[in-house]
Amino acid sequence: MEVTQQEPAHSSRTEQAAEPEPATEAKLPSGSAPPPLDRAPLAYENSTFLNSADGRLIRILAEYTEPLARFRREQIQDTVVFFGSARFRGKEEADHELELLDNTGATRPAPSEEQPASIPDIRDGKATDLQRKRAVAAVEMARYYEDARRLAFLLTQWSKAIPSRRHRFVVTSGGGPGIMEAANRGAYEAGGKTIGLNIRLPFEQTPNPYVTPSLNFEFHYFFMRKLWFAYLSKALVVFPGGFGTLDEMFEILTLAQTEKLAKKITVVVYGSEYWKKIFNLQALVDTGAISPKDIDLFQFADTPEQAFEILKHGLTENYLTPEAAGGRRPEISTEPELLPGVSIEEYLPPEVARTRR
Repeated sequence: MEVTQQEPAHSSRTEQAAEPEPATEAKLPSGSAPPPLDRAPLAYENSTFLNSADGRLIRILAEYTEPLARFRREQIQDTVVFFGSARFRGKEEADHELELLDNTGATRPAPSEEQPASIPDIRDGKATDLQRKRAVAAVEMARYYEDARRLAFLLTQWSKAIPSRRHRFVVTSGGGPGIMEAANRGAYEAGGKTIGLNIRLPFEQTPNPYVTPSLNFEFHYFFMRKLWFAYLSKALVVFPGGFGTLDEMFEILTLAQTEKLAKKITVVVYGSEYWKKIFNLQALVDTGAISPKDIDLFQFADTPEQAFEILKHGLTENYLTPEAAGGRRPEISTEPELLPGVSIEEYLPPEVARTRR
């Protein structure tokens, strides 16, 4: 995970402002008292301090404790995280032109020379080679949008039927457009809660409208956002994407490979044709860079129904069956109350993806 992180644009100004001005000796008439002082701001209300370098630790802690408080309040027990390209929109209507977004999380479109070519441009010979290739790819990427939407719908529909007083296997995404929007949209259409873990970027970006409002998050630090992707997740679905998707996928696979997670995680890599063009894992095995058993850390899927069956089997085998064998928790807690109407469970962290130490 990243250890460094770009500070907010205003940090340099606020850090300078946080430095105390040199004290100047007041010239007061003999025997006079100095004028009354205004109250100093409380430390946690001092925006100059909170946005300075000295306040960085508090900002980092806030990006842990504030989401944790909301997950407790919303009764989120665990999640299934969807990753994938943020740059493609879905093709919902026959006359809707496929559009490539400018960057991960951006709302503005890419420059015209990078957009997929239209059929008339291809027919009239006006399209570049890149535009022709992207026209073909865009149709495929739009299909992945619809597949992610369908898979999230199936998963949410199934998880809502699980007897539990907490919300199980809640669909979670990065909260932006593209595959992220498709995942949140499918869960929304199934009537379930759905989480968006957005990131503040230096260009225009907004959360997609399908995220449950009370579970709409925005992070400054990438590494804290990554923590929350892994913290509650019991499964991961990786749709075709770029640098960010590869980063998140291999980070989770590395944690599983090195046994840093004290839990079992089901990883589905969606779109075998796409991914087998992107990387050659067999070459890593052949050269001894990874063990042959490391390929078993994930499974390929090519249809929403196939991916759903893999997820359902993994989540049931790793979590639901062991939980049932160990006995269900009562719907009404029998633990002692710390405050009237509040059980001790409300003060404890959710069932999270703990590390081994």
